[in-house]
Amino acid sequence: MNILIVEDHRELAQELGDYLTGMGYLCKHVSDCADALEEVAVNSYDVMLLDLGLPDGDGLEVLRSIRKSASKIAVIILTARGELDDRVSGLQLGADDYLTKPFALPELGARLNAIVRRMHGFAANEIPVHGFKVQLEDFKVTFDGLPVPLTKKEFQIFRYLVLNKNRVITRLQLTEHIWGDVLEINSDSNFIDVHVRNLRNKLDKHTDIDWFETVRNVGYRINE
Repeated sequence: MNILIVEDHRELAQELGDYLTGMGYLCKHVSDCADALEEVAVNSYDVMLLDLGLPDGDGLEVLRSIRKSASKIAVIILTARGELDDRVSGLQLGADDYLTKPFALPELGARLNAIVRRMHGFAANEIPVHGFKVQLEDFKVTFDGLPVPLTKKEFQIFRYLVLNKNRVITRLQLTEHIWGDVLEINSDSNFIDVHVRNLRNKLDKHTDIDWFETVRNVGYRINE
């Protein structure tokens, strides 16, 4: 999952990035409105963490602009502006959540995870898939109650495919959401296939995984 942090306070941005990276999210940081709009136009992000007091304008203008576009990015406003009118304005303009500074990082993490689950139509942290249980926020996969040991990348691939089950996920999408900036990575490299093959082998030790489909020359799909 890709997160764009729009925050002009560099130390806070670094703290957010470190914390969310530890949760398995992929983060990029910009510090003003112009760069935020350019990033959303060029790259695909799942969630934006948006400060309102930015050096070149009001973050609400960024929110207004992206809601006029076709972007489906979720937005959490992080701001010191905690007045009722500000909170109402932010949510009415299309923010998915509003958190007033100072805030606790675990609370931000919990709100972020809830938004990600809702984006994919899930209410709970644990998703059952053909006998496996994927615990989205805990980096755990079990089968019949027994842990399935996966590397971090294997878990991220499995989680992303499970969140998007019944949809074909292209190799380019996997590259973008698991490894980051597509402009800096050769998506034609076979390293994606290597990780997927290793994941398949580990799942296949527990049960038949014919529901884990390779769509020739396109990508992968988990069917249910």
